[in-house]
Amino acid sequence: MIALARKTLIYEWRRFLPATLAVAFSGMLLLVQLALVLGIFESASTYITRSSADLWAGYPGTQSIDLGRPIGRDVEMRLLMDPAVARVEPFQWVDGDWHGPVDLGSVSVFISGIDPSPRGLAFADVIPPALRLLLQEPGAVIVDRADLPKLGIDVGDRAVLNGVRVRLVGTAAGLRALGGVNIVTSLATARRLNQGVDDPGQVAYYLIKLRHPEQAAAVAARLDPQGTHRRYAVWTAQDFSARTVRYWLFETGAGLGVVFMSAVVFLVGAVITSQTLMGAVAGSVTEYATLNALGASYAALSRVVMEQATWIGALGLLLGGVLSALVLAVAIGQDVPVALSPLGVLVCAGLVMAIALVSGLMAVRTLRRADPARLLR
Repeated sequence: MIALARKTLIYEWRRFLPATLAVAFSGMLLLVQLALVLGIFESASTYITRSSADLWAGYPGTQSIDLGRPIGRDVEMRLLMDPAVARVEPFQWVDGDWHGPVDLGSVSVFISGIDPSPRGLAFADVIPPALRLLLQEPGAVIVDRADLPKLGIDVGDRAVLNGVRVRLVGTAAGLRALGGVNIVTSLATARRLNQGVDDPGQVAYYLIKLRHPEQAAAVAARLDPQGTHRRYAVWTAQDFSARTVRYWLFETGAGLGVVFMSAVVFLVGAVITSQTLMGAVAGSVTEYATLNALGASYAALSRVVMEQATWIGALGLLLGGVLSALVLAVAIGQDVPVALSPLGVLVCAGLVMAIALVSGLMAVRTLRRADPARLLR
């Protein structure tokens, strides 16, 4: 009977093609949606994932990197006193108001003040040493190349940021931030742009490089002060990145929207696939009735339908993977933030197969019409 299922799929491929396409497009929608969601929300932790620091020190209880508050300048010395620490680097976070061309108005931006030296930790993965050195010029800034139209500026042009004239000295890929434009500048320029606070010398975070990165978790636990009145906290880069992503996914309500949209895609895919598969089974009801008259049980015929549904799911999964790869390649080429994880791909594959199997179960009900008495009509 299992061979019958495969032979039927091959011989009647036109009848089963709509069901396969429905599964494929459902899988593509699920996978692309997941990649977009992960890419968008992981961009909130770009500051962490694109830096080479092993640990981050910031204000206690900070849930997301964009919610940082200033910490004392004496924290740097406390961190350097630990023998496992090789280097400590300040990282400044400043809210900014960008004024470019008059027709674009002002743009709210995030200002990241970093060490412009070639061995700097912040954004070490996306800003090469030669480009970092350009930040030593007073008022020099770097932005993501995809944000240039939003700012209305090109390399070499000048604009006003927080009332201070700045000049765009270069662009990089991978600096886009969630919820706004990220402006990278030197710590000295960031202090000029942060003159409205009581102590512009304070910074939001300290990036920590360890002599032995594999000891990050143990060193973070040792450096993190104890007690309810501590003035700073220490996290590993992985923990702080995951903390930021979780905040944007669940605390902002966006995560519930993602779950809802995934449920809608699943239901729509299951309904469309089940209808096409039921139509294919109904078109062969006479053949199934003949098999029933020859002694094939209802359970055996049901297994044939479920085998067909499994093959449709597998073929749809393969086709959906190819379509997803093409769509994601186009997205990457247009600087759209996308990201995928092996676990996410497995979850999407499981949902696609579930759509096919649920559709098969719904199509099995059509077999009740495969009554041998139909052959006498």
